[in-house]
Amino acid sequence: MNEIITEILKLKKEKDAVILAHNYQLPEIQDIADFVGDSLELSKLTANVKASLIIFCGVRFMAETAKILSPKKDVLLPALTAGCPLADMIDTNSLALLKEKHPNASTVCYVNSSVEIKAMSDVCCTSANALKIVESIDNNEVLFVPDKGLGRYVAEKTNKKVILYEGYCPTHFRITKEDVLKAKELHPEAIIIVHPECPKEVRDISDFVFGTGGMLKFARESKYNKFLIGTEEGMIYRLKKEIPNKEFYLINSKLYCPNMKKTNLQLLYESLSEFKYSIEIPDDILERAQQPLLKMFEIESKL
Repeated sequence: MNEIITEILKLKKEKDAVILAHNYQLPEIQDIADFVGDSLELSKLTANVKASLIIFCGVRFMAETAKILSPKKDVLLPALTAGCPLADMIDTNSLALLKEKHPNASTVCYVNSSVEIKAMSDVCCTSANALKIVESIDNNEVLFVPDKGLGRYVAEKTNKKVILYEGYCPTHFRITKEDVLKAKELHPEAIIIVHPECPKEVRDISDFVFGTGGMLKFARESKYNKFLIGTEEGMIYRLKKEIPNKEFYLINSKLYCPNMKKTNLQLLYESLSEFKYSIEIPDDILERAQQPLLKMFEIESKL
């Protein structure tokens, strides 16, 4: 393993590349990345990163987002088949029908979506800023796509009419109320933190609801020392690595996203050495998809 790591680091320097990795990636991918983060952190980084080549260790919509925000740079996705089941649950026809049914609504698009869906939306959001984005829109009627888990969480906290699409994250929907209660029995002193993509019945009996960036910040800064975590298992590695003096437990053993685990060191090496796999987006779609992302950053800067 040391040999391939050495080769990756050598190639990265030669090709003026930066390696970005989502919190759910394999430990060895997180360790070799220049930046590890959640959707919002990595979205911001792609807009400002200096390197000419971006290697995105995550799933396709993340690499697409990087390309949208850095259109003049090359963006590579090491694992060609690393998709997102949530993103795949909505297509342009489905969104067009929803918009036709609610012509006066503004469309808020979770970044966990394809470039084509972003191009049809008014503004993007992440799990970290979804409520702020919805509240900032000068419209009382909002289409929230594609995640009903996050959308319902936002709907509970705003007076606006939030129209949901029936998409969901299969990994987060593997957490049940019974799982949480059982985990709490095993670790009665632990604070329960779950992702807003989780089902409502899970969120309702948890202590806190945060995206992955919020989980890290809260765990680092809080007085608590033991945590039950309700999100993809890769987050546990980062939490334990960065906060070694505290204890972290997964709520259940089923929180594994196969797509997030497709990227490995061999594929990362091949991506750098053979220029695999380049993200290409037609100019007209890219330009339209760029606007809702930039709108999100503009709102963020004012909050």
